[in-house]
Amino acid sequence: MATEVVMPQMGESIFEGTITKWLKKAGDTVQKDEPLFEISTDKVDAEIPSPVAGVLSEIKVAEGATVGINTVVAVVEEQGTGNREQGTEVRDQGSDVKPEAGTAGTDVVMPQMGESIFEGTITKWLKKAGEAVQKDEPLFEISTDKVDAEIPSPVAGVLTEIKVGEGATVEINTVVAVIGGQGSGFRVQGSVQKPDEGSTGGGLAMPQPENIAPSARAAGERLRSSPLVKRIAKENQLDLNQIPGTGSEGRITKEDVLRWLSQHGPGSAKVPAPSVSAQQAQPSAAALMGQSVPMSKMRAIIAQRMVESVRTSPHVYSVYKVDMTRIARLRERERVPFEQKHGVKLTLMPFIAAAAIDALKKYPIVNASVEGNTIHYHDHVHLGIAVALEWGLIVPVVTEAEGRSFAQLAQSIADLAERARAKRLKPEEASGSTFTLTNSGVFGGEFGTPILNQPESAILAIGGLKKEPVVMTDAQGNDSIAIRWMQNFCLGFDHRTIDGADSGKFMSEFKKALENWERPIH
Repeated sequence: MATEVVMPQMGESIFEGTITKWLKKAGDTVQKDEPLFEISTDKVDAEIPSPVAGVLSEIKVAEGATVGINTVVAVVEEQGTGNREQGTEVRDQGSDVKPEAGTAGTDVVMPQMGESIFEGTITKWLKKAGEAVQKDEPLFEISTDKVDAEIPSPVAGVLTEIKVGEGATVEINTVVAVIGGQGSGFRVQGSVQKPDEGSTGGGLAMPQPENIAPSARAAGERLRSSPLVKRIAKENQLDLNQIPGTGSEGRITKEDVLRWLSQHGPGSAKVPAPSVSAQQAQPSAAALMGQSVPMSKMRAIIAQRMVESVRTSPHVYSVYKVDMTRIARLRERERVPFEQKHGVKLTLMPFIAAAAIDALKKYPIVNASVEGNTIHYHDHVHLGIAVALEWGLIVPVVTEAEGRSFAQLAQSIADLAERARAKRLKPEEASGSTFTLTNSGVFGGEFGTPILNQPESAILAIGGLKKEPVVMTDAQGNDSIAIRWMQNFCLGFDHRTIDGADSGKFMSEFKKALENWERPIH
């Protein structure tokens, strides 16, 4: 039965989306909830899962195309039915089979895992010769230069022959195994064994392969991971060699790297210098010089929204310098016990967020929005946290932030940032903010002058944290110079709703909360 896959609605105000990448090709086997394609909207980039298990039989919308919500973009149907992509027949690469002439056996071949891939290495057989297998049950694992994958059995039956041993690399469409009927004799690479009478041989050991070179590495020695895992690691400056894998033979799964990221944070592992081949594979700044590169969908939408915001709101800015020494010392003292207790790194962001929330509650005009000729004062503080991605900028939202404890704020901020980078945000998690924090000082800048995230009335830019000489005055009026941790904060606000006096009161309250921190963090 065919199931139509449609462009989902990624938020109440979103009516179209752009398909940025197909994660499967027509003919590929897909599991229910397995990522099928990536989309981009003006609110979020996301991976869209398959609604059912089966074969991607038709791709109706190509990469780069923008279509309205509920448009049919693909068709998934049961295996064994015809597959097509824009009128062209293709074979299901996950179950490429050739019935043996004159026998009931079915050849299992090395699948093609991408247009530019012409060979694969069998890293592990998940079944032994003589064992019964079900259709779509994982049969063996392969590794290519693009992906590690489990290959399912194309039919139900008994694995009667293994033709290619573990560690061997063969071209696509090479027959690697044969699946026959119940009770058939079975062999490994030409060695015939007979199962015990009345048995399917499910408990028999596979004999040593003949005439096949053994694997060059012992089990667990080779680092195994998928392109998605490698991308998450690269974006967060993680060394995959330090992350334990829970997958087959130590493979690092997406869950493994996300768990490590949530526990240790980005940049927590030393990243080895890239090899020459890796450097050559990555586009360099020099390679981009003189080139004209079209904007991505996300970049084009960001550009449109920024221009609209500048045209809509008269932007005004107010910069305050805050003495963060008290916070810096508290963070240094509590960072290890905090991480051990709450599972996330103790950064400056939850301190800044908590101080901003308290100030917003005291001065709700800064948390308001213009709606026509009225000012809407929001019931809650929905705190947006701008997250820079390699492909653009996204603002995940901590909803009802005023009701969260300090630790809950820290956990929510870390979780949202992590899932934003991994393209795992839900649509509703990237919309509806009432006030935004943006860390413009992450690279050491003094402060930034951000553009409002409409329809918000204010946005707070965080400058770089630096040690500076500061004049200190004691209770008797005596001055001295001390080295203090100082940080600039710039409030950008809509002058239609917020006056200079309002911004000054808000920033003074914000500054006071940080410089005289008394809130418990556990």
